Amino acid sequence: MNQPIVLGIESTCDETAAAIVQGRTLLSNVVASSMNEHARYGGVIPEIASRAHAEAFVPCVRQALADAGLELSDIDAIAVSAGPGLAGCLAVGVSGAKALAWAAHKPIYGINHVIGHIAVTQLQFGAFPPDTLALIVSGGHTSLLHVEDVARHIDVVGTTLDDAAGECFDKVARLLGFPYPGGPHIDRHAQQGDPHAIRVPQGLTQGKAGREHPYDFSFSGVKTAVARWIEEQQAEGRAIPVDDVCASLADSVASVLARKAMHGCEQYGSKTLIVGGGFSANSQLRAKLLEEGERCRVQVRIPQIKLCTDNGAMVAMLGVNLVEAGVKPSDPDFPIDSAMPLTTISV
Repeated sequence: MNQPIVLGIESTCDETAAAIVQGRTLLSNVVASSMNEHARYGGVIPEIASRAHAEAFVPCVRQALADAGLELSDIDAIAVSAGPGLAGCLAVGVSGAKALAWAAHKPIYGINHVIGHIAVTQLQFGAFPPDTLALIVSGGHTSLLHVEDVARHIDVVGTTLDDAAGECFDKVARLLGFPYPGGPHIDRHAQQGDPHAIRVPQGLTQGKAGREHPYDFSFSGVKTAVARWIEEQQAEGRAIPVDDVCASLADSVASVLARKAMHGCEQYGSKTLIVGGGFSANSQLRAKLLEEGERCRVQVRIPQIKLCTDNGAMVAMLGVNLVEAGVKPSDPDFPIDSAMPLTTISV
């Protein structure tokens, strides 16, 4: 098949998204977010998100087709996130995608949402070189993966043992009084602060734990240390230097992520690091990764912001890879998997 056209559908959390990719060309990319509906609760409420997906599904798909100038009959295959994610949210997207595939007699691929964050970089940077490593950083995942074949084989090099980077930021943001989502607020304040003002620990980098988990990540202790520091300052009646707290936290997290990623690249002989996931929009992390990449002579591929956060383009792009590789489509009754392992590319 020459340059397959794939419709990608995403509904793992609070974004309903649909996009169409032809080969390595993005034809349309539509995203409807329910984030504002969750803000007053300080986090995503699955029931609210599921209802929002049900309302936005048809308009998003219709708009994606219209923007691409295509009809559903023009699509070669449909790809949809089948996991990991919130079960109710996944169920809406997968049910809708199955209905479209059945009605239009199109093959369907239930794909791994996290691996989609790797595949989407092809739209901007092209094919993956051999022995590529990928750093996935999002609200719920911080993982280092070895990409042997994005359509067939991926190995987990390191993963999150407790709080992911995004979770750490959101929890500290709540302590500082920032609204949900807190990550962007910490990012903006960090740009005005001193990254060395407060001593923030760097999780799983020292001593026995660091030696036993050279590529794994842990940010729970980082969150706790910052929380205790804030509480101590408040107990003594001191004003909290918000910019400095944010800058010190951001520098610690970015340093750990960059150092472990470069260590992994050295171990695997990789000269390319792909970065994906919503947290990769963080400006301190992007700068640190590019700086460390230059120092270690590793090409760091960080996509533009709109392709970092959850979107349909990443689902469609992984779908294109599966079609091109001749991977068998998913069975029509394939299940969702809210805890889908990262070694599973499609179901």
